Amino acid sequence: MTQPRLVCAIAASVALLALAVAGCGGSSNSSTTSTGAAATQPASGGGQIEKLSADPNGALKFTQTSLTAKSGKVTIQMTNPSSSGVEHGIAVEGNGVDQDGQIVQPGGTSTVSVNLKPGTYEFYCPFDSHKQQGMTGALTVK
Repeated sequence: MTQPRLVCAIAASVALLALAVAGCGGSSNSSTTSTGAAATQPASGGGQIEKLSADPNGALKFTQTSLTAKSGKVTIQMTNPSSSGVEHGIAVEGNGVDQDGQIVQPGGTSTVSVNLKPGTYEFYCPFDSHKQQGMTGALTVK
């Protein structure tokens, strides 16, 4: 690569990086919950992405207990940062919907995508008896 092309390639890379970093700031689409903030992003295939996390200390709970989304395609991404080796997953249920994501080891991310109409849904961990032990939350779709 010649030096002018190299300089242009580096400048373009820096510009893209700056745009990506600038896009990581706050968003008017973010929903706030009773226990923290949920990240809301537009999904690349349409719809939106809601992000949440299992408790990092291994407790059978999520870091958020409520999420809000617009009707249509909703993807929930749940990270499992558990330091105690506990497996977790994410699922959505209600209003005729019952969809489970994969069960993941600590460090993994479980994802579930569903088309939702306005209403209230439950999100929960489908692993073992985690749902029955309180690893649940409410998803409000507007």
